[in-house]
Amino acid sequence: MPELELADTGAARRLDDLLVRVASGDRQAFESVYQLASGRLFAICLHVLRDRSDAEEVLQDVFTSVWHKAAQFDRAKAAAMTWLSMMARNRAIDRLRASPPRPLDDLSVADEIPDFAPQPAQVAEQASDRQRLDDCLDTLEPRRRSLIRLAFLDGASYEELARRIDSPLGSVKSWIRRGLGQLRVCLER
Repeated sequence: MPELELADTGAARRLDDLLVRVASGDRQAFESVYQLASGRLFAICLHVLRDRSDAEEVLQDVFTSVWHKAAQFDRAKAAAMTWLSMMARNRAIDRLRASPPRPLDDLSVADEIPDFAPQPAQVAEQASDRQRLDDCLDTLEPRRRSLIRLAFLDGASYEELARRIDSPLGSVKSWIRRGLGQLRVCLER
C-alpha cells in the first residue's frame, strides 16, 4: 500500500485534488485517498488511543466523515494530509474522552499498556542522525538551506516559497533539487 510522504509535494498536491473529487462523489478518488492516507491516520489514532480495535473503529469513522464532509476541505487553509490528520486526531481524542477511565489501583493493567517511548539506543541514533543532517544542511548555500528547511521541515509548498521570495517557481524547484542532491552526497559519506 503506498504511503504518502509529506515532503513529496506532488503526492500532497495529488491528495488535495483527490479530496476535491471525493467532494463530488468520486468513489475511485475516495479509494485513492484511503490508500494514500490510511496508514498515517491509523498511526495517529493508535498513538492517541493505544488500542488497536479502538483505533480501527475511529479510522473507519474518520473515512465515513471524509466521504460526507470532503466538500468542507479548503486547500487554501490547509493541506489535505493536515486536514485528514486533524480529523483523525480529534476523533481519537473524542473517543478517548468518552471511554471510561481504567482503575488506577489495579496494577495488572500496566502490563497491557504498550510502551511507545523510544529506547535509549533509538534516542541516541536519532540524535546522531539529526546532528549529521544539521551538519550537512550547514554546508549548503544559505538560500538553498533555507528553502529546504521551509519545504521539508515546515511543510511549505514550492508555490508558497516562490511567492515568499518573489522568484520563479522553476528556480525554486531547481535550487531545492540541487540542495537535496548536495545533502544526499553529504549524508552518504
